[in-house]
Amino acid sequence: MASERVTNKDSLQPLPPPLNCGDPSEQTPEASFPVVGIGASAGGLAAFEAFFSGMPADTDTGMAFVLVQHLAPDHKSLLCSLIQRCTRMQVFEVEDGMCVQPNCTYIIPPNRDMAFLNGTLQLLEPSSPRGHRLPIDFLFRSLAHDQRERAIGIVLSGTGSDGTLGVGAIKGEGGLVIAQNPASAEYDGMPRSALATGLVDYELPPAEMPAQLVAYAARAFARPARPDPVHTLKTEGALKKIFVVLRSQTGHDFSQYKPSTINRRIERRMAVHQIEAIDSYVKYLQQTPQEVESLFRDLLIGVTSFFRDPEAFAALAEKAVPRLFADKPAGAVIRVWSTGCSTGEEAYSLAIILQEYLQAIKQRYTVQVFATDIDSRAIATARSGLYPASIAADVSPERLKRFFTAEADGGAYRIHKGIRDLMVFSEQDVIKDPPFSRLDLISCNFSKSAGMTVR
Repeated sequence: MASERVTNKDSLQPLPPPLNCGDPSEQTPEASFPVVGIGASAGGLAAFEAFFSGMPADTDTGMAFVLVQHLAPDHKSLLCSLIQRCTRMQVFEVEDGMCVQPNCTYIIPPNRDMAFLNGTLQLLEPSSPRGHRLPIDFLFRSLAHDQRERAIGIVLSGTGSDGTLGVGAIKGEGGLVIAQNPASAEYDGMPRSALATGLVDYELPPAEMPAQLVAYAARAFARPARPDPVHTLKTEGALKKIFVVLRSQTGHDFSQYKPSTINRRIERRMAVHQIEAIDSYVKYLQQTPQEVESLFRDLLIGVTSFFRDPEAFAALAEKAVPRLFADKPAGAVIRVWSTGCSTGEEAYSLAIILQEYLQAIKQRYTVQVFATDIDSRAIATARSGLYPASIAADVSPERLKRFFTAEADGGAYRIHKGIRDLMVFSEQDVIKDPPFSRLDLISCNFSKSAGMTVR
């Protein structure tokens, strides 16, 4: 990044007095405020500069900003000095264990990975046994786990797909995702990869992101007063209308979800569109079919990845799978159902484990993995078997070599045909649609329906 151009700031207007967030080493580890993770690679300096130059100078954002840029291990970062010239927030190069506070900006030091834990930033020496460092994904995933709906992820200019898996994690926890408009990016690989997930809430040039962030935070994180009984009844009535609109357009009934689950996702959509009253949101849904689809997908989003729970998959491979085949004669059919498969990562993980066992015992069986989800777009992604190159963070080099093929441009991996041939993907609602029959194993390792109850 040493060759990146930094704009001359001599002509900038003086900034207002700096915001003081205190001594970060003496603060209590707590982050009950939004934390914005921002990742960039090639072209990142200009994008960061545009972002912070676009920050309203007279606004106390109430947010913390944590920056990750791809750097060579021996390359001194220019970010601290650059960002400090653009903002009245205090800017820190992160030290291990530093507590995060609002109205401050934190920048990753060279040759370190960084994670968010209990309101603090933890630095780790890079560990890349797979030869593929993904520091943005690493931060975003930890941020999602720690901050949940208060996590915000922004993907700026860069090559490759770093940040894409983290975008899924943040959105799965109810957070906000923003990507740089590819036309405004010096290198558009990372923004395009994030946008391809279909999970991005705003696609903007960096200079326009701060105002949108401030507006979103003012709506999403304002502390509501205790609702009076009349307001509660009005909200319940509006929710029923939302269920009707959703069912009318998607064919799916969400009235069986826990109110807390569905309320959080509706409130998030209202904040995205700066809609204050739920009655107004009902009208917006009725007038905007695309928003119905967006709400539908927000209600379904869950955290998923290849081999997402390594201990569970190890136990499955060591204990359950051998018993599964031991009960069947050679040549028999093994029927497995992966419910709520989302975009297919966990279903393919299951198929890979089954295939590994078959190759180990050197016997012939017919394996069928039925993988279902309520979301037709997720099923389409699963059927394609095409995933960003950043899955190397979750899939071992051996499995990548045996079961995946790298695309020619190096930006993605495709599941081998031998694994895809085991799969039968279909759209299904487990509440109302009949189940598969004559099954030997059912996998239900998914979080997105954790808030759903069946009457």
